[in-house]
Amino acid sequence: MTQEMTVDARGLACPIPVIRVRKALESISQGRVVVLVDEQVSVENVSRLARYLHCSHQCTACEGGFRIVIEKPGSGGEGP
Repeated sequence: MTQEMTVDARGLACPIPVIRVRKALESISQGRVVVLVDEQVSVENVSRLARYLHCSHQCTACEGGFRIVIEKPGSGGEGP
C-alpha cells in the first residue's frame, strides 16, 4: 500500500530534519515523504539520506524554503 507523509522541518537545525525524515521513511513500507525545510544545508543532508537509502527525490524552491519529495520504492523491487 502506497502511503504519503509530510515532515515539516522548517526552523529546525540539522541533524533534526534528517532524523525526522529517516523515522518517517522507516515507518512506511513504500510511498512518498514530502519534506519542508528552510535551510540549504538541510536540503543537502536530506538529499544525501535519500540517495543512501536508494530513494528517488526531487527538490524545488517554495515560499519560505524548499520542498523535497522522496519516493520510497516497495520491497517488490522496482527501485534500484
